[in-house]
Amino acid sequence: MFNSWDALQHTLIVGSLGYVAIIFLMRISGKRTLSKWNSFDFIVTIAFGSILATLMLSKDTSLAQGILAIGMLVFFQFIITWISVRSNIFQGWIKAEPTLLLYQGELQHNALRNQRVAKGEVLAALRTNGLAELEQAEAVILETDGSFSVIKKLKDSSASALVDVKGYPKETPRT
Repeated sequence: MFNSWDALQHTLIVGSLGYVAIIFLMRISGKRTLSKWNSFDFIVTIAFGSILATLMLSKDTSLAQGILAIGMLVFFQFIITWISVRSNIFQGWIKAEPTLLLYQGELQHNALRNQRVAKGEVLAALRTNGLAELEQAEAVILETDGSFSVIKKLKDSSASALVDVKGYPKETPRT
């Protein structure tokens, strides 16, 4: 149950320094590292936690190794996001595309099924955005980070922010 005061001291000192190192590296790596998650960000964040836990609880892992590992993840994330901003093909490999779940008041049942989204989740997104009827929504989109965007009924609009949404018609008929 109790190993030694030495083990507790190791956890306290190395854990504190590792925590400070993570905060420092996150801060200098930019806002993108701390943005809403896509699957890539989720994996990196879990890896940060795993490294910190190993650093805090294992005497076999030095503080320098832990900081190097965290620094490598920050560097890899920087490189991957740098490339993805410059290459649509690369971005497509690491990031999902937004998907249209509701269009002009009608649920897109194939998209709901493919994305494993229940009708109730779409209804909740509408209510959260102050809409009481399906028909009040132009679109509900499942974003790349898993959140829902609700676009209220459009009148004479190009809907230019929706051009990258899977399932959104390129020529939008206005009603």
